[in-house]
Amino acid sequence: MKAGLIMAAAWLAAASAPLAAAQLYQWKDAQGRAVYSDQPPPPSIKNSQQKAFKGSVIEVGESYATRTAREKYPVTLYASACGAPCEQARQLLAGRGVPHSNKDPQASPEAQAELQKLTGRLSVPVLVVGSDKLDGFEAGQWQSALDRAGYPKTAPPGHKPAPAQAQQPSPQ
Repeated sequence: MKAGLIMAAAWLAAASAPLAAAQLYQWKDAQGRAVYSDQPPPPSIKNSQQKAFKGSVIEVGESYATRTAREKYPVTLYASACGAPCEQARQLLAGRGVPHSNKDPQASPEAQAELQKLTGRLSVPVLVVGSDKLDGFEAGQWQSALDRAGYPKTAPPGHKPAPAQAQQPSPQ
């Protein structure tokens, strides 16, 4: 049913949008159903969203699979300027579109203490997926852990995810 609503919204946006920008409104009706329309909602609706579309392009945010995996199995990458292993780790996460927190133990005493407690040492990279920890970069193991957590195998086209939490600034 959700896919049908999305398809209906996409069709409505494409059909009602000549080359100029079109407006699409989204709100929930009295029965709690999602409503999509090119007309503004009735005045009694308080929480509506308005989106502008150019042509038949629809902006897509985080996928359902990614959001579900992120909520159940958040990902944290402990990495620094360790060379090829850390760079390959970052590329793997970016290639799959995995939202994650970056923690640099060289730049943050808090991250250093967390890593020490987590692994008993300070070597990086370390990946934490939910409650699983992977010490050192090994692409096959990292892919398997992300697969088990339900993260999509590839990022959506044109999507370069920003980490969920920016790297902690280095002390000055």
